[in-house]
Amino acid sequence: MRKLMIALVLLVATPTYAENVVRRITVVGQGAVETTPDMATVSMGVITGAKTGAEAMVQNSATLEAVLKQLRAAGIEAKDVQTSNLSLSPRRGSPGQRQIAGFIASNTVTVRVRDLDRLGGVLDAVVQNGANTFHGLHFGLQEPQPAQDAARQDAVADARRKAQLYATAAGVKLGEVLTISEAASRGVSPVMMTMEAGMMQSRSVPVAQGEVTVGATITIVYAIAD
Repeated sequence: MRKLMIALVLLVATPTYAENVVRRITVVGQGAVETTPDMATVSMGVITGAKTGAEAMVQNSATLEAVLKQLRAAGIEAKDVQTSNLSLSPRRGSPGQRQIAGFIASNTVTVRVRDLDRLGGVLDAVVQNGANTFHGLHFGLQEPQPAQDAARQDAVADARRKAQLYATAAGVKLGEVLTISEAASRGVSPVMMTMEAGMMQSRSVPVAQGEVTVGATITIVYAIAD
């Protein structure tokens, strides 16, 4: 009899699992802001060939120094120029031939141009001074934070809209926010361009900067109000 009474007390005092469950709606919101870029990043370099590896490197270094000098003259600061690839490889005379006919030296630098009005002139100048390989350029933002925050606000609004839509469709009332989490930021989606040195022999390189897109993705969990 005593065991039965204890069991009844426990049943009355202990809430059921269903009473502890918080009903919720989980949604993913996305936001994107398009804005005009104010910076360009260019990947350019010099490729030279010679009979020996030493000669190829000497020629390459001399030509690249002329390119770097021109960049400095154009107002590009040292912090905005970085070597991204340096290589020296043998050159065979013909396919299948094992004998080395010479060497090819390659040096690539990544350059940030913060004044887009001068971009075309900078590209002209480096080509005239020996740059003969371009791996493309992309446009971006020097200060992406304001656009990123605007994209986050849009993402929250998108999540709220979806949650309210689902709640209304399900016949329930949307409650408070339980959690908010942000996915790894997409950041700035740059406008990409590819170039060939042969396309840049004119004195004026036309460059269309377009717009860049800054995105954000968030997940919000809402409670379902009683």
